[in-house]
Amino acid sequence: MISLGRTDNQQYAGSKEKYKLRSTSRQTLKETSPLPYAEKYKSLLQCSFSWGRFRKIILRLFPVLNWLFSYRFREWLLRDIHAGLSVGMFQIPQGLLGVLLTRLPLPIINGFYSAFCCSMTYVIFGTSHHISIGSFSILNAMVANILKTLNFNQILSSNGSLANFSDPTFMKNYMEALTLTASTTFLTGIIQLLLGCFCLGFVTTYLPKTLVDAYLTAAALHVIVSQFTFIFGIMIDFHKGPLDIFYNLFHYFLVLPKVNATSILLFLVCVVMLRVSKYIKITYKHSPIAFPMELLLIITVTIISNRIHLHAESSRVVISMIPHRFLPPTPPDLSNLNKIVFHAFSLAIVSYFLVFVGKRYASLHNYNIASNQELIAVGLCNISSSFFKSFAVSCALSGTVIQEKTGGRTQLAAAIGASIMLVFVLKLRYFFQAMPNGVLAAIVVVNMLPFLEKFLDIPTLWRQDKHYLVIWLVTFAAVLCLGLDVGLAISMGFTFFVITVRSHRMKMVVLGQIPNMNIYRSLSIYRAAMEIEGVKIFPCCSSISFANMKHFKNYLLSKMDMKAVPLDENEMRALISVSLSDTTVQGKDFKCTFVCNPPGPAPRIPYTEKLVKRHHMGSDSSSSSVNLVHWSKYGDRPSSWTLLMGAAQAQSASPGLKTGLETEKSQDEGRGTCLSSASAIDNSSVLLHQEGEQKTRLLCPVHTIILDFSMVQFVDLQASDLLRQIFYMFHNIGITVLIASCHFSVIAIFEKNDFFDSCITKERFFLTLHDAVLAALEKHQRQDELEFANRPTERDFAEEASAEQQKERSLFLEKNKDFSSAKSSENGFLHDEPL
Repeated sequence: MISLGRTDNQQYAGSKEKYKLRSTSRQTLKETSPLPYAEKYKSLLQCSFSWGRFRKIILRLFPVLNWLFSYRFREWLLRDIHAGLSVGMFQIPQGLLGVLLTRLPLPIINGFYSAFCCSMTYVIFGTSHHISIGSFSILNAMVANILKTLNFNQILSSNGSLANFSDPTFMKNYMEALTLTASTTFLTGIIQLLLGCFCLGFVTTYLPKTLVDAYLTAAALHVIVSQFTFIFGIMIDFHKGPLDIFYNLFHYFLVLPKVNATSILLFLVCVVMLRVSKYIKITYKHSPIAFPMELLLIITVTIISNRIHLHAESSRVVISMIPHRFLPPTPPDLSNLNKIVFHAFSLAIVSYFLVFVGKRYASLHNYNIASNQELIAVGLCNISSSFFKSFAVSCALSGTVIQEKTGGRTQLAAAIGASIMLVFVLKLRYFFQAMPNGVLAAIVVVNMLPFLEKFLDIPTLWRQDKHYLVIWLVTFAAVLCLGLDVGLAISMGFTFFVITVRSHRMKMVVLGQIPNMNIYRSLSIYRAAMEIEGVKIFPCCSSISFANMKHFKNYLLSKMDMKAVPLDENEMRALISVSLSDTTVQGKDFKCTFVCNPPGPAPRIPYTEKLVKRHHMGSDSSSSSVNLVHWSKYGDRPSSWTLLMGAAQAQSASPGLKTGLETEKSQDEGRGTCLSSASAIDNSSVLLHQEGEQKTRLLCPVHTIILDFSMVQFVDLQASDLLRQIFYMFHNIGITVLIASCHFSVIAIFEKNDFFDSCITKERFFLTLHDAVLAALEKHQRQDELEFANRPTERDFAEEASAEQQKERSLFLEKNKDFSSAKSSENGFLHDEPL
């Protein structure tokens, strides 16, 4: 902390070299010439080989090598095996029942081969350690919605049968539907791959955690509602489109009398067992491992259902409708891509956005996820899935939660799960067909409950940040009511709007100085902060752009107790004539044949407004500022400002002093005003209403405005023009505007926008706020000293008074002399006359 005493201030003011070094003039900055564009592109295109760079590229393309070479076998192997077994056994019944939600009878073998290939692809190219890649019910429903464009009657209804596949017309439509599904999945993967190659994954950095939590909560509700078919043991006609979740709930409510009581009972028993298992911990080598209740339920219930008929709905009826033959991998048909581009793009965004579940677990386990690499990995998974005529894949929420909860550490658990799934499907596929659907629904619903716990964050968001609360509510409502694709677009647009408004919303205050320190704080918050006499300090808390520049200007004028009035027609004509004459003078008289410095900016009309004092009815304004930085060399001698204000007050109190005030005012006008005629031409401005300006000077006690730009990152073109207007408007009423702590990038923007001229120079820019305050007080002190030097002293007043008295005495004597001579002549004439 630096104390500002009188001696230190005088030494600082007297050291001109030190003051110049602390300014932001061109002499103190490095002369860095930017590289030409050709050199930049040449350096980018240069290819220099090194083993370090080659190793970095390989690790970036194949993230599996990062954890494979540093794998801890003793600590992680048992956990990954446990997680792989649980996920693999869960994926088998989930894959068997996936066709119930889409109503598209994809061959079972093709679906499991596609799941295996996608899982192994993500193991190699993915960066998350806990994501389980697989089919997602909402994505499948979106793909099924695309099939409405075809004249294909989906067969999975209550009266469906295998006889439909014997019809040639039905088989033709069936293969056409599979071809369209494969094309949609392929185009989805291509879009994701291109987005990742062009590094567009950075968009996710602008999505706050609140949006992700709300999106996943709404997606979890969609998944839970989709499981009601398995819980109640009934089939309904699913509604697809806006408000589909509410339509489906209404349909479930209508068929409640037909529900299967056994399915509901199995569901409730499994839910209780899964909830109780969360409190059972197994310790292996002093490390806790989750109890494998999901694995035990699937194995136990499957064995019991194969021995005893449970009278519950299972996948056996559905599997019997689907052909068991294997469709070999074929390239997708690309002839109908123009019909599905929009649907594929929405699928690509939603499929990638579900990968944010991995970010949640990455933050818990302290590792990073590369957004662009995730786009590439999921895109390659969808491309490989399209060759098996399968649906678009993404992060399987239930499988991911199971993999993380059961202790999985790396993607080795996903590889083990995919291998177990494929082996069991090829050898024991019919063994799992008897498992009741209610058991699988219980596992899905229980694993979705952690996402629903985000509802508990609403009171916390209300207390901490209401903007985030609004984002959470809008995202949740949009995704729940309008679907994962349309709701995501609305939530992202709303979030960008809120972020833009908050980033450009400028909160301005007036700063004061802490006594005997070079620290400046808000006057409305800190009691110790006191305002410096004649100086107003305004910090700019955000960047200045077209969005907040009007608020910036209005705040300055309100704190200065002024308002901007448009120029009248005569003033505008005078302004334009001066600007045109300036252009003519520069074009005719100033011609140079030598190569000089670059010419300054062309003359411009810097403003179309003037500042006038606000009129407050019945209010008496008084100044409460305190002079904290003392510069006076004359002790208690009053300054010129004090004399002017005292004279104005005395004039209002006593009419006899009017002559002295008018004399002083005429002397001020004779000494000069804010801008001379030459400077007016240089600055493309003219002095308007000089008498009104002098009157405004008398009423305004502020001589300097300091703008603290320490938090300003950029100033756009319109804001630069507004700052020029502010400089000129205050300059023409005798107030100087200074800028402190301005970043060099902002100064570079000012240079590109032709901000500087002969009036607005870099001498108005200072490295620190304290430097600007000292410079403002030093300049004002010089003006006071000049006014004191030019002001008549008491001796001059005495000599002038004696001269006036002598002059009046001489005039009086001359008048008396003339009167006496006239009297004597009159007396002589009277004496000459006879009596």
